[in-house]
This record gives sequence, structure tokens and C-alpha cells, in this order.
Amino acid sequence: MILRARAVLPIMRPPVSNGAVVVSSNHIKAIGRWPELRSSFPGQVVDLGETILMPGLINAHCHLDYTHMAGEFPPPKRFTDWLKLITSTKAGWNASEYNASWLSGARMLLNNGTTTVGDVEAIPQLLPAVWDSVPLRVFSFLEMIGITARRPPQAVLSETLQKMRLLDHDRCVVGLSPHAPYSTVPQLLKGAAEAAQDNNWLLCMHLAESQTEFAMFKEAKGEMFDWLRRSGRDMSDCGQGSPVMHLERCGFLKENLLAIHANYVARGDASLLARHRVSVCHCPRSHAYFRHDPFPLQRLLRAGVNVCLGTDSLASVLKHRRQTIELDMFAEMRQLAQDFPSLSSKVILGMATVNSARALGLRGRVGQLSKGAFADLIALPWAGEPRHLTDAVLEHRGPVSASLINGKWAIPPK
Repeated sequence: MILRARAVLPIMRPPVSNGAVVVSSNHIKAIGRWPELRSSFPGQVVDLGETILMPGLINAHCHLDYTHMAGEFPPPKRFTDWLKLITSTKAGWNASEYNASWLSGARMLLNNGTTTVGDVEAIPQLLPAVWDSVPLRVFSFLEMIGITARRPPQAVLSETLQKMRLLDHDRCVVGLSPHAPYSTVPQLLKGAAEAAQDNNWLLCMHLAESQTEFAMFKEAKGEMFDWLRRSGRDMSDCGQGSPVMHLERCGFLKENLLAIHANYVARGDASLLARHRVSVCHCPRSHAYFRHDPFPLQRLLRAGVNVCLGTDSLASVLKHRRQTIELDMFAEMRQLAQDFPSLSSKVILGMATVNSARALGLRGRVGQLSKGAFADLIALPWAGEPRHLTDAVLEHRGPVSASLINGKWAIPPK
């Protein structure tokens, strides 16, 4: 199959005007100008017209389970207030509500150009059925929380590992996600790190998301410290450095770790993350919702950290009256551009494609158009000038005009 478009944006090489991509089975066979490829390769021609043909976007962090919580929680004064609200809301939902919420979020991502998503799964009973209901390439990180003696760390881990070993899929995979440093204990982190290494699994964890989490570990004080101490958590791991330093002591900083947020970092933290080749996922709209301090993007980039992008859940995206909000990586890229005006659209787009691919262990296979990569592509309506392609991508609003995942049409062109 030969896909023709007004412009092809491979990401890792210059754009191609009047370009085409040759797809064979579920992989890309060639990229180039339409006249040359048409004469060199036989096959069905699909002319996508006035479009930009580019790799599908990669949402490195999401909570599909919580999609239908959109707009339920106004921005909180304290981060712990939001934690309590979402915890109580989750307790009132049943399996069918979570299932509907997951599928709704997945369809939003698909319509808005995402082809691969890293999703933290709090309801593992949904798997693998929801995987088979959508064409997305899904990394489901099974969430683990354990801070009290009622659920010993080894029991939490064993239960999760048992579920993981029952899940085998040709398109979707599982990973481990101890929720956050404050909602777990060192024994669980060490056990999860060892299991992930033994089984070649990815790890995912919310890290240094809030100022109160930072104060809990760095100074052994603050509202989160007091709240969790009253809840029965052993607080002896606090007061010994930043959350990043805490993870290093637990042997959790590894190349297979995707650290979510990292909004608050101490001196030396960025270098620690870079040295251990940890990727960091920034969620711009969630960051704005909580009114966090400015994201330490330049510190992370200067240290050499691979920074990628995600949507987080719609439970932490600001919703104005009568506004509809969706899981949308284009909206995340625009928010990042607003927060960092000096950042080029090319760099921002790279964070939603090649950087996210690297974070999810799919470097060179998704997030770029190159020979041998998976045939995961999207088409955006466009009739502008080639030199402004990346700007046009960030400005795109609304559904994509076509989406191909693993060589099959997820959204067929009209």
C-alpha cells in the first residue's frame, strides 16, 4: 500500500513535499517523494490529499480509567485534598463504570491522533478485554499501592505479578507501576525493581509531583507527611533527601523507569535521573491544573534527561463552564508551547513522538517514519507551506482525518 500526501513529516529527517510512504504488512518499507516511489513500488495507492502524513502521537502517561471524572474536581488548594477526593470517588464506581470510562478515553485518544499510550491501570480486571476493543498500542502499567501492614508489600507485589503473567497480547503489553514514593514503601519498590529486571518489564511511577511530597521526603514534615503518618504509614524513609534520592536508595532508578511529573527536583536530582537513564514524562495541562511551580524543563534537558509528554487523566485537567475537554496530545503540546514560548515546535513535537517512544522502549519502532518502523501513522488536514509543518501540527484542532495502526486502518480516510 502506498500512502500519498501533500507533505510527509518523518520527524527524524526533513519533511517531504508531495510525499509518500510505502507500507508492507505492518511495517514501513520506504519514505520519499511520490513520483519516485510510485514508479518503484507496485501496490494499492491511497491518496490522502491535502494532508500532513506523520507518525502517530505517543501519550506516555494516562489514566484511561478516570476519563469520566472530567470536570468533577475543581482545582484544589492542597494536593492531598485532591487525592482524598479521587480516592473516595473511585470507591463509589463499579466495574462497568470503569470499563465505559476506559473505552471512552481510548476513543478520544484515537480520534485525536494518538496511536500508542502508556496507561496506568488501577482496575486490572478490565484486561485484556478492553485491549481487544480498541486498535491502540497500549502499555498497561499495573498500579500498586501499599503503605500499611494490612497489605504486606510482598502480598501486593505477588498479586500483581500473578495477574501480569496471565496477560499475553500481540499488540499490548504490561508493566509495573508502584503508584508513588509516598503511597508505597521501600520493600515494595525494591521488589518491583527486581521483578521488572528479571522479566524485562517497564516500570512507571508518579515522582515528585507536588511540593508537599517533596517536603515529606526532604524535610520529614508538611501536610502529606502528617496525613500519612496518621494513616499508619511507616515514615522512617523520610527526612533523608528528595523523592528522587529516595528512589535511588531503593534501587529504583533504572533505564526501564518512566518517572511521571518530576515537578520538584533538588540540586543534583536531574543529573541522577540522567545518569540512570530514567525518562521523565511531563503532563502540561495537569501541571497547570494544580498550579505547580514552573516545570524544571531546562534543568532536565541540560542534564540530558529524556523528557516526553503525556495527558495524565481528565480528573486533573481544568474544565471551564460548558467546555468539553478530551484526552488530546495536541492540546498538551499547545500548553507546553504556552508555558515555554522559546521552545520550538520541532522540539515539542519530538517530545510527543520520538522521546515518548524511547521512554516506552520502542525507540525506532514508533514515533517516527523510517524504514522498518511499525506502520503507525496519522493524517492531518493541511494546505499550507512545508517550512511551517511542525507549527501546523501544534495548531491542529479536532479529529485527525485518518489513522493507521500496525498497518491497519484505525480511522479510514474518507
